[in-house]
Amino acid sequence: MIAFFEEGFYRPKLLHKILFIPLVPLSYLYCLISTAKKVLCKKSDPGVAVIGVGNLIVGGSGKTPLIKALAEEFEDVAVVTRGYKRKSKGVVQVSDKGEILCSVERSGDEAMELAKTLAHASVFVAEDRMQGIEMAKKEGARIVFLDDAFHHCIEKFDILIDVETQNPFCLPAGPMRLPRFFMKSADLVVREGRDFHRRVRILHPTKKMVLLTAIANPSRLDPYLPKGIKRYHFEDHHHFTKEELERIWKKENPQSFLVTRKDLVKLEKFGYPCSILDLQIELNPKIVEQVREYTRKFDAKEDSDRSDTA
Repeated sequence: MIAFFEEGFYRPKLLHKILFIPLVPLSYLYCLISTAKKVLCKKSDPGVAVIGVGNLIVGGSGKTPLIKALAEEFEDVAVVTRGYKRKSKGVVQVSDKGEILCSVERSGDEAMELAKTLAHASVFVAEDRMQGIEMAKKEGARIVFLDDAFHHCIEKFDILIDVETQNPFCLPAGPMRLPRFFMKSADLVVREGRDFHRRVRILHPTKKMVLLTAIANPSRLDPYLPKGIKRYHFEDHHHFTKEELERIWKKENPQSFLVTRKDLVKLEKFGYPCSILDLQIELNPKIVEQVREYTRKFDAKEDSDRSDTA
């Protein structure tokens, strides 16, 4: 059922279109309200270089790996994300420069994935992004990367990932959270295949693997999967249980589960052998340079403030 509606969001067929027709008026209302909120909001000044990475649609578009690739290019970095489906509230520090400070249940899967792969950065989760930024600043962050932040009224350098979809409607009849004309208001629009490229390899492969994944729009993985592999898809950010894993293991009798790094952080505690879909992003150097140019403005301001104080 989840797969059916996800297909309708991104690649609708005739049946999807018929079912979604009654939702179209609600979609126009959603677009109107979200547009008004975006246009009328007064931006908060975080007092630090903030780089937002987002998109206009719901679901996966590569925000987390793009943040990881960008953050690796800078020093004194923090990442602030919402921590979807986490079992905690408020601001939680997930890592301190690679040292893990909480469980995946408290952080959420994407935040833990970032914490375990960014050894030089600190990661925070917060419903209120400004609170997360404030804590990151106290911990010494000079640059803060915000996950899924285009919709937040914060002064920042906005990077939008342009994802093609055959469904142009806003929620609930389509995947759009804002109309596409907001692309023009971003500081930088990037597209996979033009501005960045995915490189995927399977680590620790076995002869018999079963795909186990809880990511949005899992069809994104199709080009990288072995032919004929059995697949089990769960709702995005799903927390796996021992019972469901054991049921699949006994039914399929695999040698390993094939998982993304996002899913791996939730599976490690169960002890099953895992093969990993290792995703690396290759960035166009011009993207890094544009971000670096933005951060230099804050470096210059800090130098000026020190001179004034002296």
